[in-house]
Amino acid sequence: MIFKQKEDGSCDIIFSWKERFTLFFKGKLYFSDETLRHFGNNLVKIVSEWQIKFREDIANKITSKNTKIEGE
Repeated sequence: MIFKQKEDGSCDIIFSWKERFTLFFKGKLYFSDETLRHFGNNLVKIVSEWQIKFREDIANKITSKNTKIEGE
């Protein structure tokens, strides 16, 4: 999967054909311990880069476990 952040701070997550196929038939993606480690490292890097492009009100927004998250 590729995370493409736009200048306004929004983001598209783009899945490969293999990932789409796996999600469609299995309903999940499996990460081995090593793959999860690499994914986590990349995700932390991506999140820190995202923070730079967010508007101030979005960058300082708090998310709790009860926050409703909706995509488009």
